[in-house]
Amino acid sequence: MTAVDLLDQAHELLAEFPVVDGHNDLPWALREHVRYDLDRLDIAQDLSAHLHTDIPRLRKGGVGGQFWSVYVQSDMAGDDAVSATLEQIDVVGRLLARYPRDLARALTADDMETARREGRIASLMGAEGGHSINNSLATLRALHTLGVRYMTLTHNDNIAWADSATDVPGVGGLSDFGREVVREMNRTGMLVDLSHVATTTMHDALAVTEAPVIFSHSSARAICDHPRNIPDDVLELLPANGGVAMATFVPKFILPEAVAWTQSADENLRAHGLHHLDTTPEAMKLHQAFEASHPRPVATASTVADHLDHMRETAGIDHIGIGGDFDGTAFTPAGLEDVSGYPNLIAELLSRTWSRADLSKLTWQNAVRVLRGAEDVAGALQSERPASQATLP
Repeated sequence: MTAVDLLDQAHELLAEFPVVDGHNDLPWALREHVRYDLDRLDIAQDLSAHLHTDIPRLRKGGVGGQFWSVYVQSDMAGDDAVSATLEQIDVVGRLLARYPRDLARALTADDMETARREGRIASLMGAEGGHSINNSLATLRALHTLGVRYMTLTHNDNIAWADSATDVPGVGGLSDFGREVVREMNRTGMLVDLSHVATTTMHDALAVTEAPVIFSHSSARAICDHPRNIPDDVLELLPANGGVAMATFVPKFILPEAVAWTQSADENLRAHGLHHLDTTPEAMKLHQAFEASHPRPVATASTVADHLDHMRETAGIDHIGIGGDFDGTAFTPAGLEDVSGYPNLIAELLSRTWSRADLSKLTWQNAVRVLRGAEDVAGALQSERPASQATLP
């Protein structure tokens, strides 16, 4: 079968079972680029000169569901973090109101299926980091009321009740209050997201949770030994939990050769007073100048497929998905440069003899099932116990 045939088959499959992507940082990119001025960056137009994401390329890529990250930097704290998270939620709402033909608000698995039937992109939200709730379970519940359907327990830094994968050990995983956060997320129906967290935190959360978990954008540590990835002993726990691990495309997490190079590129940004996650034009010019003298190792769709092959073998086909992290990374793999690239990944997996049934689970069915699972658990728990009044000691 030719490459053209495989790509045609990929498009055909995505027309029926579109991609649900677990993590896209467009809201933060809009903050960084234009301070949420949607007239200055109209995502109904081709914005490839500025962003990884716009509606034409989402359509071209076969995206049918998107968890929009309402991320705020982990060096924000307290009420500042909460306010910035609310601003992120606000801009997602404004996008939904501005582009109703293309984007549909989705709060439930049924909403996702309705959007698919209507040919619209089911739009959900995920808060990236427990610092967004400022140690308040009432704030957690308020975010759920506003439409947030997952929370990543940490971002790059520890918080008072949970350890991050990229910080030194603090509480040793989850504290008692951290366990209560997980229980309250179960009760409200908010998915527990274990991307970014330490392996100890993964194990603690999986021991406590009564609902399926997700990894919204993490790949396999056995393929690329980076702490942001998922070790095999955790992948092996997903079938019993019912959760889903969504492979990311970030080169420094999937290509071993890219790890050291990206550290040097990030240090170059910091030397110029910029944040290492900055993707503004100023930051990208610095990256391009650095790359000119330090050739960048390039990941490909095949690199991502290697991770998915391993994740399928270790966790099972019912427990994997896709979380690209577009607009949250300066670099992307060849063939997956932006949100239009998902068909290239599906074509690569077809070339590896993944079946149509397998691919429909990867792209659509697993993500819908895990949200429905969280809803079912929440319905049962809400009849058994009231809202938690726990506070951080």
